[in-house]
Amino acid sequence: MLRPTGAHNNIAIFCETRAEWVIAAQACFMQNFPLVTLYSTLGGPAITHGLNETEVSHIITSRELLETRLKFILLEVPRLQHIIVVDDTPTEWPGYPRGISVHNMATVQGLRTKPENGKRVCVCPMPSDIAVIMYTSGSTGIPKGVMISHSNIIAGITGMAERIPNLGENDTYIGYLPLAHVLELSAELVCVAHGCRIGYSSPQTLADQSTKIKKGSKGDTSVLQPTLMAAVPEIMDRIYKNVMTKVEEMSSAQRTLFTLAYNYKLEQLSQGRSTPLCDNLVFKKVRSLLGGKTRVLLSGGAPLSAATQRFINVCFCCPVGQGYGLTETCGAGTISEMWDYSTGRVGGPLICSEIKLKDWVEGGYHITDTPTPRGEILIGGPNVTMGYYKNEAKNQDFFVDETGQRWFCTGDIGEVHPDGCLKIIDRKKDLVKLQAGEYVSLGKVEAMLKNCPLIDNICAYANSDEMYVIGFVVPNQKNLLLLAEQYLIRGSWEELCDNAAMEEVVLQVITEAALSAQLERFEIPRKIRLSPDPWTPETGLVTEAFKLKRQQLKSKYQDDIERMYGGK
Repeated sequence: MLRPTGAHNNIAIFCETRAEWVIAAQACFMQNFPLVTLYSTLGGPAITHGLNETEVSHIITSRELLETRLKFILLEVPRLQHIIVVDDTPTEWPGYPRGISVHNMATVQGLRTKPENGKRVCVCPMPSDIAVIMYTSGSTGIPKGVMISHSNIIAGITGMAERIPNLGENDTYIGYLPLAHVLELSAELVCVAHGCRIGYSSPQTLADQSTKIKKGSKGDTSVLQPTLMAAVPEIMDRIYKNVMTKVEEMSSAQRTLFTLAYNYKLEQLSQGRSTPLCDNLVFKKVRSLLGGKTRVLLSGGAPLSAATQRFINVCFCCPVGQGYGLTETCGAGTISEMWDYSTGRVGGPLICSEIKLKDWVEGGYHITDTPTPRGEILIGGPNVTMGYYKNEAKNQDFFVDETGQRWFCTGDIGEVHPDGCLKIIDRKKDLVKLQAGEYVSLGKVEAMLKNCPLIDNICAYANSDEMYVIGFVVPNQKNLLLLAEQYLIRGSWEELCDNAAMEEVVLQVITEAALSAQLERFEIPRKIRLSPDPWTPETGLVTEAFKLKRQQLKSKYQDDIERMYGGK
């Protein structure tokens, strides 16, 4: 019998984003098996930790992940008995440890029709039962499992759906972000609840120019032509930079026309007017990069820069619903209204959430600040989850008030505008006090500098014992090579990134960009290290939502930190 014993046995899913992921999840929800979700990019120790902590006996995976990741840690997961492979694969799997059975999904689905298994009794879940134990990719330390109940999910997706107009069967959503991330899972459950079609893709096959699309072939957005799409700011920033690079390569007349149309539409949008002529004559080609039919883009996971948000609004001819939420709040908190074209804000609370601010004296943020109250953001409501699995020590950020409502202390700093919209302005963990007493928000520095065309990614770093900020930079290859040619600096890509003269030239460009962005002098990195390799979730230096893992980046660049601070 393949069915786990006991109604509340945990079942893990370690798989790429695909239809079988959602089908398996719905089956677990119906039968009241808590679903343990693990990112497909996690390393061996993190996978082992999650599987052993949740004591899973069954895991759902793909053939590729089984053969490249999972099979090498099976002996470290003693409770595991059954592996269900979602691909159409052989039924015989020799060479696996004694006691572990491997099945394909078709075989498991066929078990229900066998008379010896009898009629299944549906063990319907209660609202308070755990639906998902979601392991965060975590920007610090070992991943934590967040316990999300069925009622949390219903509250979260109800709040999100209410903020997206006219959801229905005519919509097509493209799924490509990790389903183990609360943003993607929530978005897809909203679609399932409203009868929207879902087409599956991956970051490597998304657009015509994607890395795994053969030149001349169509990317997934061109074929599917989605009306709805979710994206993390990192992906939107890449699209923005790619298009603006192409604009720079246009003839003088074309570039002037694009700039005039862009500025004209920006002005019209601010007054609530549409620009059908500009959309058809100038922006149609840019809009076609995402299939040409996108009517709503949802952004979450990290702050979206004002420049990128304005670009998406103008060139893709659709609103960006910028949202704010955490795994701990089932992804829900706020989403901006579709008619709100202001930048840098994440909207007002969803119908499932309440937001309040709390003084953070050390950082200098108070709810009595003028003209806007500022402080640590607290989210309350039925979407606030049950806490961390087997981790009482970390649960101090959750509390229940005198009315019985559950709250989560986010660690993010926000300000509330007069119209009730929230703006994220800082993060407690990102604030560092320099030796001279100035406070530097590392996240703010990074957000301001990421729009520099020379920078693909940046991590600002400051040591409290030192007087200045330093930075690790992943440069844009095309723009760095042009800069090297301009300054007659020669060498391979790796040699250029290791070249002290190249560092100085890039630092000069970054300093000019920082001053233009009105950063204070003490906030501007004084020394940098160029990295020839991009930071991806696979390298372990960023999370699945492309948030920086500061501790891992610090370890990787420890020698450079000592050099930049004069230790070497």
